[in-house]
Amino acid sequence: MALVAQQIVNGIVVGSTYALFALGFTLIFGVLHVLNLAHGAVFMWGAFTGLFAVTALGLPLPAAFAVAMLAAGLLSVLVDAVAFRPLRRRGSPEFAAIISSLGVAQILMSAAQIASNTQVQRFPFGTFPIVFYQVFGLRVSLQQIVIVGSVAVLVAGLLAFLFATSFGRQIRAVAISERTASLLGVNPGAVHTLTFFLCGALAGAAGVIIGIAFNSVHFLMGEPYLLRGFVVIVLGGLGSVAGAVVGGLLFGMIQTLSVAFLSSALSDAILFGLLFVILLLRPSGFFGTLRREIRVVRQ
Repeated sequence: MALVAQQIVNGIVVGSTYALFALGFTLIFGVLHVLNLAHGAVFMWGAFTGLFAVTALGLPLPAAFAVAMLAAGLLSVLVDAVAFRPLRRRGSPEFAAIISSLGVAQILMSAAQIASNTQVQRFPFGTFPIVFYQVFGLRVSLQQIVIVGSVAVLVAGLLAFLFATSFGRQIRAVAISERTASLLGVNPGAVHTLTFFLCGALAGAAGVIIGIAFNSVHFLMGEPYLLRGFVVIVLGGLGSVAGAVVGGLLFGMIQTLSVAFLSSALSDAILFGLLFVILLLRPSGFFGTLRREIRVVRQ
């Protein structure tokens, strides 16, 4: 029983990182209704920026974390300017935007491959203190506590921004109907830019957290998270913020338990099999879409 509880704790830690990654992914889909396949590359560059801030600039980890979020946010805005905005102006189909973002992702990964010389980069020893605690018989590290706490703060901050600020209300209005929001005085272009910045900042935070947790930063590190993030937002409901959080935690716990008690080789098969079953029973995911979520709030 203690082993199961320990694996559930580990699954919550892993799942919280998936949730943080998927939040940006699902927010862009909720507002623009397209999949941003460059999100994984922005996540990867966030990790590289945090590593650079620690090793080259000598910044403490909290400052490096903030620098990585800012840089990834700006990079995400640049992705929008290159891959999405020109196509929006021409009224191109959504499929064209998906392919365009895939091309930008390849460029960003190639740049990181050249910059890193295809080598795995690591944070210096001692960047994060290695401390363990015994809590109700479970072994919990300070790093795990900080990861879950950081993700909880970022999720709470995003929800507060979306539901308690004027900018957040504008984002939700554009998500419901861009045309109606424009008639009410909302600038959709500014909302798109702000949304991409927020999503990039969240991806940058997730990149640094994953980079430190595994002490590994690589130009391909965003690829598996992109696929798993897609599964998470489908499980939770495309465009649903709450669904991304619940889906991420569920994904992390199932993955951890299947690796611990079955086989790591079966982990992905179990997860994608579960996805298939859930889509058959509930095609809109656990929480439906962002539009439905907003309508409930407005009532």
